[in-house]
Amino acid sequence: MERIVIKIKRLKSSNGLPLPGYETEGASGIDLRASVTEPVLMEPGEIKLIPTGMAVSIPRGYEGQIRPRSGLALKHGVGLINSPGTIDSDYRGEIAVIMINWGDKTFTIRRGDRIAQMIISKTHRADLVEVDDLDSTRRGDGGFGHSGTN
Repeated sequence: MERIVIKIKRLKSSNGLPLPGYETEGASGIDLRASVTEPVLMEPGEIKLIPTGMAVSIPRGYEGQIRPRSGLALKHGVGLINSPGTIDSDYRGEIAVIMINWGDKTFTIRRGDRIAQMIISKTHRADLVEVDDLDSTRRGDGGFGHSGTN
């Protein structure tokens, strides 16, 4: 397994919280925690930006993908409105998570709650070349369920 170094900066708002980390040996995602000063109530349908109190330096050629936690989705109907979110390699600001309550009950976020996970992935730069025609395929321009459900 390839390993890279991700520099992490703790902001003052996260003093006393554990650094993000992998919860198990086989975990793919680094758990991110809520760095809120008081409980945040999320009503059904509500969207809120939740700070993590952390900033990172991701090497060029990589990105951080911010993804929801499956337990929050299953148990509470809580997820991320823009999933996956992207932390670019040149971003140095605080990581914040755009959460949504799709459930039917108020959900409370408390200081230190694990709210999302960050996956570190390689990226590639594409050279876009304008052409008059694209190569043809059997599918062509069929999309949005054109092949049916069978």
